[in-house]
Amino acid sequence: MNTNFETSYHINEKHHFWFKARRSFVKQLLYETSKDSKILDIGCSSGVLIQDLIDCGFNANNIHGIDISERAIERSKVLGIKQTQIMDAQNIKFSHTFDLLIASDCLEHLKNDNQALHNWYNLLNPGGKLIVFVPAYQFLWSRHDEANNHYRRYTKLGLKRKLIASNFIIEKASYWNTLLFLPIALVRLFNKLFLSKAKTNTSTLKTPVGNTLFYSILKLENKLLSKISFPFGVSTFCVVTKPKK
Repeated sequence: MNTNFETSYHINEKHHFWFKARRSFVKQLLYETSKDSKILDIGCSSGVLIQDLIDCGFNANNIHGIDISERAIERSKVLGIKQTQIMDAQNIKFSHTFDLLIASDCLEHLKNDNQALHNWYNLLNPGGKLIVFVPAYQFLWSRHDEANNHYRRYTKLGLKRKLIASNFIIEKASYWNTLLFLPIALVRLFNKLFLSKAKTNTSTLKTPVGNTLFYSILKLENKLLSKISFPFGVSTFCVVTKPKK
C-alpha cells in the first residue's frame, strides 16, 4: 500500500461507508457467535473492527490482530488495541489456534494466496470459521488496486474453488456491494479509459459526499444478505468452516 493511500485509509476507515458497512455485516454474521470465541483479525489495519467487536461484548483478551504494516500496528497501539502485531498473513504463527478468523480485503494482497489459505486452515480449531472478503472481477482493476499493491481480484466461483481446495466447507458465498455496483463500476471504467497514466498511478481514500446515504444502502443490502445471495457485486465473500474431527 503506497504511503499516501495508507495515510488517507487510516484517517477514513472508521467512518467511510464501505468499511463501516462491511464491519456492520461482519458483526451481523457473528450474531450467534460465543462472546468468548478466540478471534484473529487478519489484516487488522489500525484495529477498528477489533474495537467494534469488543464494544459488542466479545472478550478483548481473546481477540488478536495481525498486519504487515508497521504504521497500522503502531496506530492500533495508540488507539488502545493491545493484542496486535506485525506479521505476514501468508505465514501466521501463534502458539494457539482460533475459533474464528476474519480476513477483510487481505487475500488479494498476498502473492501466494493458496499458501495463505493453507496456513489459515491450520490456525483454526476443528469446527472453526473463516470469513473472507476480497475485491471482485478483474475487469474492475483500477488505480485503487495499484495503490493497494493488489495481486488480483476474484470471482465468487474462483474464491470458492480455492477455499474448497484448502479443505474448507462452504457455508455461504455471495457478492457484496451489489446495490452500488453500477455507479462504482462506471466510475472505475471511466477513470481507466479517460484519465492519464500519471493520475491513475496516484490514489487516496476520501469519505465521499453522500457517505451517510451510501452507508444506509449497504446496511439494507446487509439485511437482505441474511436471506439471499447476490449474483454480482464490487466484492465477494465466503463464510467457511474447518471440518470437525
